[in-house]
Amino acid sequence: MPRTTICTLLVGFAVLSLVAPADAASPQPSVRPCTVTGISEQVRCGTFEVWENREARKGREIAIRFYVVSAPGAARATEALVFFSGGPGEAATASAAWVTTELAGARDGRDLLFVDLRGTGGSNPLPCKSAKPTDLQSYLKEFYTPADVARCARGLRSRADVTQYHTAPAVDDVEELRAALGYDRLDLYGGSYGTRAALVYLRRHPRHVRAILMHGSVPTDMRYPLTVPRDAQLAFDGVRADCERDAGCRAAFPDVKGDLTASLRRFESGPVKADVLDGKRGAMTTVMLPRDRYAEGIRALLYNASSSSLIPAIVHRAAQGDFGPAAEEELAWRMTIETQSRGVHLAVTCSEDVDFIDPKEAQRMAEGSFMTAWRAADQKAACAVWPHTKLDRSVLEPVRSAVPLLILNGAYDPATAAYHAERLAQGFPNSRVMIIPSAGHGTNGLVGLRACYDQIVMQFIRTADAKGADASCMASVHRPPFPTEFPGGKVVAVDPAALQRFTGTYSLPGADTIDVRFEDGKLQADFSGEEKVTLLPIAPSRFRLLESPHAQITFRDQDGKVTALDFADGGAPLETFVRAADKGTAE
Repeated sequence: MPRTTICTLLVGFAVLSLVAPADAASPQPSVRPCTVTGISEQVRCGTFEVWENREARKGREIAIRFYVVSAPGAARATEALVFFSGGPGEAATASAAWVTTELAGARDGRDLLFVDLRGTGGSNPLPCKSAKPTDLQSYLKEFYTPADVARCARGLRSRADVTQYHTAPAVDDVEELRAALGYDRLDLYGGSYGTRAALVYLRRHPRHVRAILMHGSVPTDMRYPLTVPRDAQLAFDGVRADCERDAGCRAAFPDVKGDLTASLRRFESGPVKADVLDGKRGAMTTVMLPRDRYAEGIRALLYNASSSSLIPAIVHRAAQGDFGPAAEEELAWRMTIETQSRGVHLAVTCSEDVDFIDPKEAQRMAEGSFMTAWRAADQKAACAVWPHTKLDRSVLEPVRSAVPLLILNGAYDPATAAYHAERLAQGFPNSRVMIIPSAGHGTNGLVGLRACYDQIVMQFIRTADAKGADASCMASVHRPPFPTEFPGGKVVAVDPAALQRFTGTYSLPGADTIDVRFEDGKLQADFSGEEKVTLLPIAPSRFRLLESPHAQITFRDQDGKVTALDFADGGAPLETFVRAADKGTAE
């Protein structure tokens, strides 16, 4: 969930220089005032034309979308903070609302710049969908299938040269935009893959970087997904240790490791049956869950403490033969991935990671993990048919710099484990790595983290002093008690007229909102303008989220009037959103 609770045709052989040349006589961006949901102030929205093939500087031009949230005050800012989103394939503009809220106290003299990197969001996106929304089983096949990948590449050929969508040309677009907007220097803020983008920008345009803030880290030599099995196992072991320290979890699930082993043993004869909710029909159905999709579902749960707290309950049920909760989580994960620009994911990972993975090495890296090397195998097969730029091994060279660097990393991150951050920091003498207790790849579901996190981020952005940042508040961050049941729930029939009484805007202190609307016969919830979800009734006033099986919303009724809603995100602390006084019942 968003911050309310808190991705065989080889065309050419190009060796890209590590420091990019400056562009001459760049075109000017087109900018207009606009309103962005979740941001109270006016935003400048714009597009910027760049060459798709930056080296040839001819042929197709593509429009790059960006938002600028201006620094407070009338003076023009000469510096900006640019946010690089994850994936690869996520749009930075989709995160504008929560980043603007997070950095509210650190914007003096500094604009916020959100750029959809080429191939994402509003910048000539490269969607590659393979699943069929009416067929749940279609979401449970390989991460990529060569036939789907080849078909997507053919479909994009008329409007994109997909060999031009890896990281180097994408960050060169940002540099060209920086110059056009007149910023002297940038602070770089990257999350997940966005940290790789920040590193490549620094390597190619070092004179224009003031400081770098990272959440997680994807070093240039990581060769993703080579380390996926090892990092997932480290994260699982961390969550298991937390369960053993929690009296309630330990009593309910005394052998989490044994439960996982027993559940995996059930796949020895092939895929297993799982009863899941088909949210489109509002009815239960049966799917066949393969072993690797089950393991991926467990890994997906590890991304946040709110969902990883459910793992002991989920693997316990799976050990007894009930794979429904695990399958529902994997389906939700795969549905989310389908919404991203997977063409960019292929363009980046094929050129910068997968081409440098030896299958035998991938097998060795998976030893001792509950995950196999299937992701590396799937992506190797996909890259064999996806047209991409062949880079030499210099792309893997670690980035080193005296630029201040602060890395915040989850202790149990299944995607970018903390040892990646520690290794990266060795090349940055002015760096520091802060470990977030019990956190995964994201920050949802922990007690005491949000204010602490924002305080550290704002202090670093103001001072560019990583070593002097005060991290004492991290000592009080902790995981709440583990749930001992999976929330779930079967959908029940509710009169559509009765649903409309729940519509309105609900708010938390700190400007987070949930806007509930009645559309197409169902309730839809918009989380601070960042994520829209469908609410499925499991009781007259309680709903599960179609896009997140472990999350629920319960509406509070006082004297016949809806006054608030409680949002429960798996094992995260309950959050109560109060209904706006002037909304009342929808007409």
